[in-house]
Amino acid sequence: MKAAVHARYGPPDVVRIAEVDEPTVGDGDVLVRVHATTVNRTDCAYRAARPFVMRLASGLRRPRRTVLGTEFAGVVEAVGERVERFGVGDRVFGYNEGPFGTHAEYVAVPEKRMIATVPEGLSFEEAAPGTEGSHYALGFLRSAKVAEGQHVLVYGATGGIGSAAVQLLKAKDIQVTAVCGTGHMELVRGLGADRVVDYMKDDFTADGPIHDAVFDAVGKSSFGRCKGLLKPGGVYLSSEPGRGGQNLLLAMFSRRVRFPFTVERAEAMREIRELIASGGFRPLIDRRYPLDEIVDAYRYVETGQKLGNVVITLR
Repeated sequence: MKAAVHARYGPPDVVRIAEVDEPTVGDGDVLVRVHATTVNRTDCAYRAARPFVMRLASGLRRPRRTVLGTEFAGVVEAVGERVERFGVGDRVFGYNEGPFGTHAEYVAVPEKRMIATVPEGLSFEEAAPGTEGSHYALGFLRSAKVAEGQHVLVYGATGGIGSAAVQLLKAKDIQVTAVCGTGHMELVRGLGADRVVDYMKDDFTADGPIHDAVFDAVGKSSFGRCKGLLKPGGVYLSSEPGRGGQNLLLAMFSRRVRFPFTVERAEAMREIRELIASGGFRPLIDRRYPLDEIVDAYRYVETGQKLGNVVITLR
C-alpha cells in the first residue's frame, strides 16, 4: 500500500511517499481503507520529536513507527474474529495516537480503541478531523470540572483544539470568551462564543478575575500572565508543557494549574460521535491536500496559521 513514512526525526522533508506492507489484522482489529486523514500538531510533534522527551515514547534514536497519522475516516475492509461492533462495508472514523498509521491507504485499529461509525450526512473529509481536537478539548475540560453557567476563556480559539473547545463548552451551556486575531473574529462568533477578544488590538488579560477556567489551546501564554483572569479556585490549563516545562512543574505543586494527560477511551469516542450527530460539534476545516502532497501539509501546519484542521485525502 501507499503510505507517508519517516525513518528519522526532523523537519517536514523527512517524510516521503513509499510502498509498504499492508497492516496485519488481529482477532480484535478492524481493517479500514482510509479515505481521509489529517496532519495536526500531534503528528508534527512526533515527527520532529519535540519536545525531546517525546522520544521516550516514540523511540530514542529513531522513530519506532515509520507511518504517522492519528485521525482517519474510511470503510471497513475486514474484521478480526472477535470483532462484534463493526462489519465489512461500515463507514467509520476514529483516533489512533500511539500506534499511528493513518497516513496510509489502510490502517488496522483495535475495536476497543477510539473508533465509531460515521454519523449520517457526514463525508469522510468532514469526519476525519473530528477526533484529535475534540479528544484533547474534552480531556482538558473534564480536568477543569467546569459546569453549566460557569465562564471559560479559550485562548487560541481558531486552532483544531481551540475551535473544538469553544463548541464543546457551548454544548454544555458554559459561557465562553474566545481570544483570536482580527481577521477571524466572525468565524469564532460562528462557533458559538459569547464574547470574542482580538488579541492583536486588546489585552485579553485585562478582564479581571471573572473566569472559572482559562484554557490556552495553543500553548503560547502562561499561568503567570493569565492568573489575574481567574476567580478564586479557578484553574489554568495549557495544551503545551510551556517554556522550561513550567506547566508540568506548576501542575505538580499548584491546584490552580492542570496539565492532564489525555487517554484514548472508547467512551470519549462515543461522546464525540454523539456531539457530531446532534450538531453540537462540527470540526473546522482549513485546507485539503492529497496524500502525495502531505509534506506541504506539514509545512503549512507548522506555520501556526491554520484554522481548525488540515485534511489529507486518499480517494
